[in-house]
Amino acid sequence: MTNKVIRIFKIINAIQSNPGITATDLAFRCDVALRTIYRDLDMISHFAPVTNEGRGTGYRFLGKFFQYPLDFSEQEALAFSLLPSVLNPDKIPPGFHTAYDKVMGTHLKEKSKQNGILENIADIIQMGKPAYRKESRNFLQPIIGAILEQRSIRTIYHSQSRNTTTEREIDPYYLIPRGQRFYLIGYCHVKGAVRTFRMSRFQQVEVTDSCFDKSGFNIRSYLKHTWSINRGNKYIRFKVRFSPEVARYIKEEELFVHPRMSDGQDGSLLFEVTVNNANEFMKWILQYGPNAEILEPLSARAELQLQLEQWVGLYQ
Repeated sequence: MTNKVIRIFKIINAIQSNPGITATDLAFRCDVALRTIYRDLDMISHFAPVTNEGRGTGYRFLGKFFQYPLDFSEQEALAFSLLPSVLNPDKIPPGFHTAYDKVMGTHLKEKSKQNGILENIADIIQMGKPAYRKESRNFLQPIIGAILEQRSIRTIYHSQSRNTTTEREIDPYYLIPRGQRFYLIGYCHVKGAVRTFRMSRFQQVEVTDSCFDKSGFNIRSYLKHTWSINRGNKYIRFKVRFSPEVARYIKEEELFVHPRMSDGQDGSLLFEVTVNNANEFMKWILQYGPNAEILEPLSARAELQLQLEQWVGLYQ
């Protein structure tokens, strides 16, 4: 068993170093029969994309597969760390322990390097802090790590709308930047559904050993018709005319929605879009003041007119 493990690593390294190497060459390097190499290659194919395109072409790995740097999951690292304890000491060949130490050393080095990269990313991306809270921990690093490794997080989260603090387990899917803050979109085990969480409202974050699969989740479908970050359930079609002074800036907006835009002869821009949260869209419109005129729906136009009258009354 020990010899087989070592041989598997030797075959993987040989294919990486010599893409297109033949089974005969592999058998010579490993000093085993050709049929043994074929059995080993069949086993490797279950966890690595090894391929042979035809007679005489040899073996290579598809795509970007590469054994170094090692990409052990926590479970794989634990299993590999226990390997020496389950082997018969009398049957371990010379060189096994030094080879084993090199593999584990490489894993720990790469793990440390990855953590260092995440720390640098968290330092580079500066996040705002709630005005009422003097000290606020930045959980960007552990959450990015959990997203990359597809591991659930255990959290304490404050919901501002209900003014409650709850313990939750979340499968983190994506980080979405909006304004001066980040939002986490993930599956909440408490609610049994995908939810959106504001990063600054996390009071505690712990990465767990539980893994998840987000392959069935499509971020663009989830945010379709969502103007900013908060999803609504009532679809409203807006038609807005932007003045020539701001038209070119509107075209630069990076959106999840797909507006219809048409240029006016005077340089203005007609902007049509369907959203599921009218309040978020109205807040966005307000920043352009008189350079943005809501044409439809009439109810939104009347609502904005009422707001303007209230503002005028406030400052009289």
